[in-house]
Amino acid sequence: MKKYDVVVIGAGPGGYVTAIRCAQLGLSTACVESWINDEGKPALGGTCLNVGCIPSKALLDSSHHFHHIKHQSNDHGITVTGVSMDVNKMVSRKAKIVKTLTQGISGLFKKNKIDWLRGQAKILSNKEVEISPTHETHDEKTVVEANHIIIATGSVPTRIPPASVDDKLIVDSTGALKFNEVPRRLGVIGAGVIGLELGSVWNRLGSEVTVLEALPDFLSLVDRQVAKEAEKSLRGQGLDIRLGAKVTGTGSNNREVTINYDDAEGKQQITVDKLIVAVGRSPNTAGLGADECGLELDQRGFIVVDDHCNTNLENVYAVGDVVRGPMLAHKASEEGVAIAERIAGKPGHMNYETIPWVIYTWPEIAWVGRTEEQLKADGVEYRVGSFPFMATGRAKAMGEASGFVKILGDAKTDRVLGIHIFGPNASELIAEAVVTMEFDGSTEDLARTIHAHPTLSEAMHEAALAVDNRTIHI
Repeated sequence: MKKYDVVVIGAGPGGYVTAIRCAQLGLSTACVESWINDEGKPALGGTCLNVGCIPSKALLDSSHHFHHIKHQSNDHGITVTGVSMDVNKMVSRKAKIVKTLTQGISGLFKKNKIDWLRGQAKILSNKEVEISPTHETHDEKTVVEANHIIIATGSVPTRIPPASVDDKLIVDSTGALKFNEVPRRLGVIGAGVIGLELGSVWNRLGSEVTVLEALPDFLSLVDRQVAKEAEKSLRGQGLDIRLGAKVTGTGSNNREVTINYDDAEGKQQITVDKLIVAVGRSPNTAGLGADECGLELDQRGFIVVDDHCNTNLENVYAVGDVVRGPMLAHKASEEGVAIAERIAGKPGHMNYETIPWVIYTWPEIAWVGRTEEQLKADGVEYRVGSFPFMATGRAKAMGEASGFVKILGDAKTDRVLGIHIFGPNASELIAEAVVTMEFDGSTEDLARTIHAHPTLSEAMHEAALAVDNRTIHI
C-alpha cells in the first residue's frame, strides 16, 4: 500500500490547486480524478476547466466579438458586410482552449511531482482511500494510505422533475456548450449566473431567448440597484426574462420542446427548439462512501465542515462546491491553499468576507462585500458613493459607457463594506475592491489613490470621492 502525506480527491480548481500547494510545501501528494473528456480520455481540471468556467467564457468571448462586429463596428467607422458565425468552429476553438489548459495542469503535476491517480475515490477511513479504475483501464482497485485527505469533488447540475434532461432537446449547462447550430428559439430555466451567461451567448448569435425564473426578484443576491440596471440592460439586448415563472412540466416531439409554467396570470405555455436547465448545482458526493466511513453530510447533501474546512473525521477536510458557501472556483482554490498551509504548520488564511463574485454577461456584474439591502437589514450606518461609466473618457472612447461603480462605506469608520460594479470589464476592476477590503481600507484610501487616466478604473476613484460628495467629473 503506497502512503502519502496528502491525498486530494478531485482535480478541479479546488483539488489541483490544493495538490500543487501541498507539493510546494514538501508534502508527498497524490490527486485522484475520474473525469473522462469528450475524447474518452482521462482529464484534469474538473467541471470548471472542462465544462464550466473556461469553455463558457470562450463562447461568451466569441459571441461578443460576433455581436460587436455586426452591431457596433459601424460606430467606429468600420464597415463590415456578410458577417456570419461558424458555430462548429466556435465550439472547436472552445475545445482547443480546454484541452490546452487541462494538459497544462498535467504538466504542473509532473513539475511538482504529484501522482495523478486515475479513477473514482472512495474513503474507507480517515487514513485510507480506495481507487476504482476508470472504464478505459483494466486495472484492479487499489488502496492508498494518507496522513491527510482533502475532498474537492465539486458539484453537478441540479436536475428538476418537470424538465428531464435528455441531452438532445433538453440539456443542462454542459449540453448547452455543445450546440452545433444556433437554436431559433431557446428556452432557459433559471435566471442565475449560468442561465444568464449561456442565454447571452446564444442570444448574441441570433436565438430568441426566453428565460424562466421561479423567483419574483431578478438576481436576488445582487445589490438591488445593480440588479435593476442589469435586468434593464439584458432585456434591452433581447432576453425575454419572465420572473415568478414556475415550470410545471415539459413535453418533446423530437423537434421542439413545449414548456408549461405558472405565473401571476395563471397557466402559461411556450414552445422552443432547445431548452437549457440551469437551476443551480448540487454537491457531488456520489461514490465517496460517506455513509460507510461516517462522513457527515447535511440535509442538502453538502459535507459538513467547520470554519477551517475540517470534517467530522480526523484529518479529513473538504473544500469548494461540496461544502457550504458560494460555489466559486476561486473560493475552492483558496480554501485548499489554506488547508495545505495549515497541514504544513503555517497560518493558512481564508477571508470569506472578501470573496469576489462575477457574472460574465455584458456589461459584466461584479461585487465584493455586503449589499446596501444587507446593511439596512443589519442596522449598519453607511454612506454611499457611485459614479457612472458614461462620465469616464475611456468608457466613452470604447463605446461601452453603460453601468456604474457603487461603494458602500461605514458611516463611522469609513471602512469599505461593499463595492458593486455593473459595467465593462467589471470582472477585472473588482480586484482593486477586493484588495482594499482585504487590508481594511477606507473609501478615503481609494479616493487618495492615484488612478491612471484615461482608464475604466477612474470610475472606482470617482465613486470613492462621491462617498464624501466630492466627485470631479459630474
